[in-house]
Amino acid sequence: MTTRSFPLPSQIADVPGAEGWEQMYPYFTRFQPEDDQRFWFYNSMHFPEVIPAFDGVTSEIPYTAIGANLARLFSFPTTLGIEYRIVNGRVYITANPVLDPEEIERRLPHFQERAGYYYANWDRLYGEWQQRMDALIAEIEAVEVPVLGDLDDISVVTSGRGYATNHLLRENFHRCIDLYSKMWHYHTEMLQLGYGAYVVFFEFCKQAFPEMGDQMVARMVAGMDVTMYRPDDELKKLAALAVELDVADLFVEGADPAKVLSSLGERGGNGQRWLAAFEEAKDPWFHVSVGDGFYHHHLSWADDLTVPFAALPRYVEQIRAGEDLTRPTERLAEERDRIADEHRALLGSEEEKAAFDQMLGLCRQVFPYIESHKFYCEHWFTTRFFQKIRAFGQLLASRGVLREADDVFHLRSVEVEDALVDVMLAWAGGGTELGARHWQPIVARRKEILEALAQWSPPPALGPVPPALNDPAVKMLWGITDDTVQTWLGDESLDENTVRGYAASPGVVEGVARVLMNVNDIGSIREGEILVCPVTAPSWGPVFGKIAAAVSDIGGTMSHAAIVAREYGMPAVVGTGQATAKIQTGDRVRVDGDRGIVTVLR
Repeated sequence: MTTRSFPLPSQIADVPGAEGWEQMYPYFTRFQPEDDQRFWFYNSMHFPEVIPAFDGVTSEIPYTAIGANLARLFSFPTTLGIEYRIVNGRVYITANPVLDPEEIERRLPHFQERAGYYYANWDRLYGEWQQRMDALIAEIEAVEVPVLGDLDDISVVTSGRGYATNHLLRENFHRCIDLYSKMWHYHTEMLQLGYGAYVVFFEFCKQAFPEMGDQMVARMVAGMDVTMYRPDDELKKLAALAVELDVADLFVEGADPAKVLSSLGERGGNGQRWLAAFEEAKDPWFHVSVGDGFYHHHLSWADDLTVPFAALPRYVEQIRAGEDLTRPTERLAEERDRIADEHRALLGSEEEKAAFDQMLGLCRQVFPYIESHKFYCEHWFTTRFFQKIRAFGQLLASRGVLREADDVFHLRSVEVEDALVDVMLAWAGGGTELGARHWQPIVARRKEILEALAQWSPPPALGPVPPALNDPAVKMLWGITDDTVQTWLGDESLDENTVRGYAASPGVVEGVARVLMNVNDIGSIREGEILVCPVTAPSWGPVFGKIAAAVSDIGGTMSHAAIVAREYGMPAVVGTGQATAKIQTGDRVRVDGDRGIVTVLR
């Protein structure tokens, strides 16, 4: 039998003009010779762009937490953690499965004890998780970038503090990194258990109902009200308030947010009332990134109002027209119960029905966490984290070490610490920082490297394809299956006008495609268009209110795009692998969310 294979990691050449890219990342992220024997896939769901040097912590730290919770804390029987490598600025990952039956048997009782404790006490632990997460956000918000004056304040002396302010540069920067690490441990503490509960239910359904599609299983846990939808709900409330206060005429498509806010300030008491409500909604609900919290330049709504102000005009029009803006949560809940009841009735014994009830009940109990945690972790906390790092960059720029604040994101975290020590020494010794000559050429070169790497089209996978791709978590989140790989390898005979993926959300619709390769272009989406993109993020919620369907390159039935499309009741096909390559903006396409097929009609 011929072994199917993607290019080996060792066969990937440097991108011309990007020589030396490896220096932007730690040594342990580089492919090793033995890695040629393993299958890796490009994690474009979380890292769809080239990773700047500092943003490398958004892969390094999450994988330290995910693996620790899987392998060391909860002792998942069949899987350890995830390994990752970076080549030409792109993140590739592979899972470490446990294949030895004896080792699986050894790990199982530990998992049953530990995971069982969490499942049995889920609501209490979730409540405590929320308290810990709130405290962690308060901690990152309280971190201060020290001000280095000519003399330390007299209070430093009279309080007997015992250390000068330059000490706090390194301590507070470390504090940011340490808190970010802790956040990711909190992030994955319950997430893997949530996915685990769904995987067990999913496998049960696939065995009991062999003809059941993946989407049908997912629809049995739809119809949930989760925190991640709250930012979009706040926009709808602001739109309703604008209509009520007779200031809605200011919200027109394409309007500059700054000019709208300025005009509201001139509308007397009604304008002031709207602005007060706007400020109240912003903290915390606008701390939501236009991306998924993995890049410093994916700014939050609070930092860049483009996305929320692109959504407001449509909501205003809908409210004026008397339309109901609520998501069809109640209808979805009725539908999920109907689907569950119909399939439960097909089970042959009371024992099977009891097992079905228990597994489905657990899924519905844990599911709100799977979507809600994202707001607190990837968005609110991470927005604050990047704002703090940018403030340290501003300090380095003010001391002449860097040219501008955002240059800090072109240094690795350990390099930022070096630059801060340079400032600490110069302030203490009365000398001058030496970083300008050292760091500024490095930053300039790395900007060139990023531009060159952005032109590279990374292979969807590297290395030999394993005999079977049956990891249910990889399948549900990334949509990677034997069929996906077959499509990537070009083995499947599809005509040039057809794209196939996961049937993520039911329905069939035709419309004009809008291909978005960059989240910062999200404001260009128009009413009724079909969104085609590599992957979506939770902050794209307002966009789901105006599009007719969603198509993504990456994602499985439990990916964000799939979950949100179901909650908004629109067709979606995810995990196509090639939609953004085969579809162009302006193409007329048909999205069949029942069969997972997208047809370019042109």
